[in-house]
Amino acid sequence: MSAAVAVQMVVMKFGGSSVADVAKIKRVAALVKRRRDQGAGVVVVVSAMGKTTDGLIAQAREVAAEPNRRELDMLLTVGERASAALTTMALLDLGVPALSLTGSQAGIVTSATHAGARVLEVRPYRVQDALAEGKVVVLAGFQGVSYAKEITTLGRGGSDTTAVAMAAALDATCEIYSDVDGVWSSDPRVVPDTIKLEALSYEEMQELAEAGARVLNAQAVQFAKAKGIAIYALQTPHDGEARTGTVVRKDAPPPVGGVRGVAHRTLLHRLIGRRSDALPAMLAFLDLHHLPSGQIVALDDRVEILVPPEDAHGFASACAGLAPDALFGRGDDVGAVSLVGQGILEDRRVIAAALALLHEHAIAVHGASTSSFRVTFLVPAGASAEQAARLLHGRFVASERVETR
Repeated sequence: MSAAVAVQMVVMKFGGSSVADVAKIKRVAALVKRRRDQGAGVVVVVSAMGKTTDGLIAQAREVAAEPNRRELDMLLTVGERASAALTTMALLDLGVPALSLTGSQAGIVTSATHAGARVLEVRPYRVQDALAEGKVVVLAGFQGVSYAKEITTLGRGGSDTTAVAMAAALDATCEIYSDVDGVWSSDPRVVPDTIKLEALSYEEMQELAEAGARVLNAQAVQFAKAKGIAIYALQTPHDGEARTGTVVRKDAPPPVGGVRGVAHRTLLHRLIGRRSDALPAMLAFLDLHHLPSGQIVALDDRVEILVPPEDAHGFASACAGLAPDALFGRGDDVGAVSLVGQGILEDRRVIAAALALLHEHAIAVHGASTSSFRVTFLVPAGASAEQAARLLHGRFVASERVETR
């Protein structure tokens, strides 16, 4: 590759299912080689193989009931480093010059929070040097380093953030590969009539991700929005077959009927304050125990914080340590189902019809909240959230598509 010619740069991120075993790693290496042979400069970001992260967390809990956060980060980064090294070995075996780097080596600088750090800046000097030498750079996703030189992890789905942050630093195209062809209007494993979405706005994708959709990480989408980077969500090719995927970008056609998709969570932890002025103490409690905070609902006589369970290690034991007469305590867990779409609040009949449908099927609604792009209903934890997702998707997405054909 001549230095005088502007080289197209692409960041290709592969999820855990795409690098789950040696055969799949070799398939990824072959795909990367083809892209490089076409003249692109390539950075590859990989997640841990398959269920490696879950296995490491399980081992940590066998050793200690509440694993130390710093040491847990040290442990969990092993999975992505192994994937990066193995992918690099596969590329070298194909004759492709390649170099693996950890998040810290790649210049991913984060906040000091363990198990859920945020990317603050990217200093991609070693990445740029390796690319200038014609190498493919393989990054261990999901990890970075704080200003205090502590190894940190970026939370569930954090390899997406690694990829988008690096793409922004390199002014590169960003492609996110998984075992699913793009972003769908709901979880295909739960909702049978789901529809693949060709394009989404940043806001819609971020709301879907925060509401429980697992294709892209919400922090990654926020990073892309801030930098104006389009994200292409694609299926890892098998035997050369082409897929169209989904593009997440600034402008996307408005959804039919106001609802683009339906996302759900079967479980959210709940922290309840007995007075509205309990909020500062509740936030301090979450900070003290390094727990994530989700939606906050404050009323005159109470305040609630919904805590997503993915990175809430130690939530139960932290709440158990509260005094019986404390200003706040743990409430019953809940589920949530969300309708997402640009301009969803422009027609209040959407909320009214959704509530009527849930009531008709005897699904209790414990609360509701709205944003510019989302309406969320809190329902009983577990199967009720899945049932609600199927009902609402059938009413507001699938039926609208049929009516417009």
